[in-house]
Amino acid sequence: MLSRFFGPCRHELNELSEQQLLALAISSEEDDARIYLAYADGLRDDFPQSAKVFEDMAEEENLHRQALIDMHRERFGDRIPLIRRENGRGYLERQPDWPAPPLGIDQAREMAEEMGEHAYRFYTEGVKLVSDASTRKLRGDLAIAEKTHESLAHRLGEQHTPDAVQQDEKLTEKRQFLLTYVQPGLAGLMDGSVSTLAPIFAAAFATQDTWQTFLVGLSASLGAGISMGFTEAAHDDGKLSGRGSPLKRGLANGLMTAIGGLGHALPYLIPDFWTATTVAAMVVFVELWAIAYIQHKYMETPFFRAAIQVVLGGSLVLATGILIGNA
Repeated sequence: MLSRFFGPCRHELNELSEQQLLALAISSEEDDARIYLAYADGLRDDFPQSAKVFEDMAEEENLHRQALIDMHRERFGDRIPLIRRENGRGYLERQPDWPAPPLGIDQAREMAEEMGEHAYRFYTEGVKLVSDASTRKLRGDLAIAEKTHESLAHRLGEQHTPDAVQQDEKLTEKRQFLLTYVQPGLAGLMDGSVSTLAPIFAAAFATQDTWQTFLVGLSASLGAGISMGFTEAAHDDGKLSGRGSPLKRGLANGLMTAIGGLGHALPYLIPDFWTATTVAAMVVFVELWAIAYIQHKYMETPFFRAAIQVVLGGSLVLATGILIGNA
């Protein structure tokens, strides 16, 4: 009954029998092989050569697992106890790979190195708890193998991803990041920042009521964010264009659109009209120059041209809103 509230019973490594330690090692090797294959699947479409690195690492984990199974069969028979990482206390649990596969090559390699380091510690601690000489030797050999995973990944990388391939994959990764996140986000930020200027400042100067102006800005920003997000996600599934997940693009576009509008709507929470308007104008100034900088940095647009497009255009929209509000 209490386990329903406090979770499954966890044991220290020194509380496990030698057979249970061996079974835990077998299940751990199986889990790691599956994770490496999941990394390979996540990279295969865009980075096929790097995917081969993780496929080979998964194959090595399967060889480790088979060696452990043979050792278990020799010492304890064919029936392997069911015990996994989550049954042990202090042993790193592997997160499921299906909610969020690695975002890029470097992150996948870092996670693989971390997995190897924790597996090494598990084997070195386990050696101290085993009395059988052959089992101690096997676990010691596996500890060394796990410790050399970093060099293995390097060797496999040299084999499957020479410098030319790595350069191409880096360019592909950068391009994918720009198409999936930066481009939709920048478009949303520009639209949210510029398109809401006229209604917000028109409402401000027409009413000189900061609360009503804030409500106008809030509704315009959130409405634009929802509209832009859905439009971005719906008009291109990313399969033919290679622009990536429509959900990710839609979220990037919608969130940045809303943020762009809210930036100069939030100052109107200040009760004094002229103070709020001054702060909002300062925010607009920062927003427009920030957009020009982002466009120059990530989209490689010449800074002067980006400044003319964004700052001049935004200033014209701002002036339009003020003129209409004072009409």
